[in-house]
Amino acid sequence: MTAYALTTETPRDEPSKIADIVVPAMGAEESDTTLTDGATSELLLGAGAQDDCAAFRLTGDQILVAGTDYIRGPKFSLYEKGFLNNYDIGWYLAGANISDVAAMGAMPLGLLSVVRYPKDLPDSDFSDLIEGIRDGARSAGALNVGGDIGSAERIILSASAFGVVEPANILTRTSARPGQLICVTGPTGLAGSAMKLANAGEDLHDAKYAALLGKWKRVTPRVTHGRIFAVNPAVSAGIDTSDGLKGAIETLAHASGVSAVIDADMLPIEDSVRQAAQHLTCDVLDLVFGDSVDFELVVTVDAEAVDALVADCTEAGLDLHVIGRIDSGSGAVLRRGEETFDLPGAAWRHA
Repeated sequence: MTAYALTTETPRDEPSKIADIVVPAMGAEESDTTLTDGATSELLLGAGAQDDCAAFRLTGDQILVAGTDYIRGPKFSLYEKGFLNNYDIGWYLAGANISDVAAMGAMPLGLLSVVRYPKDLPDSDFSDLIEGIRDGARSAGALNVGGDIGSAERIILSASAFGVVEPANILTRTSARPGQLICVTGPTGLAGSAMKLANAGEDLHDAKYAALLGKWKRVTPRVTHGRIFAVNPAVSAGIDTSDGLKGAIETLAHASGVSAVIDADMLPIEDSVRQAAQHLTCDVLDLVFGDSVDFELVVTVDAEAVDALVADCTEAGLDLHVIGRIDSGSGAVLRRGEETFDLPGAAWRHA
């Protein structure tokens, strides 16, 4: 993280914040993206231009995908407990939004961020927020190209992420087909375990919880996974696990009008999640399937092509796990041996 020298203890006004903190933090902005069909996108005006909007030049046949998400800023329980700082929640804002772009198989282009802050917020805290957003976006191959800043009664963060994908390659929630296999890009339940342990009074600064807390501190959108999936015609449907694995599977099955059967023995489970389940005296699968913002991807792939897809991910240094199959019918169940059960855990429900 770059440190910027601030010469006054009095928080700067909005124009000064933009000129002295935001623009220097963004640096020289250059972005030139080329899709597999030759379509290109080039950033013409970014945050440094301080114009009314960011501007990209798009050429060729491509689909623009865009999504927006608000986060609670300091109302994050882990922030209030001192486990996340301003840089962390800035990074989280970028990663959470770009994850939706990755889930559709798109290449991220940019992020528009809204940062509202109390007037007495120290410039150093504001700078940490901006740098977190910047670094979170850059780590996923995108730029924070503009947005809005202004005062509010507390820190309020929102963003919109956008990217581009070939028309034939977009992944949606409605495209799962009976006979396909269900894959996930990595273990789930880590972020939810961190939250539950913190609420139980555990000190997440302990090194044994590093993997769990890291899911909150450094959200990693599965962009490379998403592009591997997008260019493979055997992959049809995709969704991220921002509402938990249970929520992702049930949403995908409902949207596609199919049923999902998950094999309990095939689920990837982190040792740290097993340890959290022991400490919390709960079934580990309640954590694996529950309301955990791990930002992994769930996709469906033709059965005959899954080995080649796993090999492509392995070659790129990425994980991919087959966890079940798509059948006709409706709903989602967990299979253990010859028996089936409702998926365990509680999916996130937006109020």
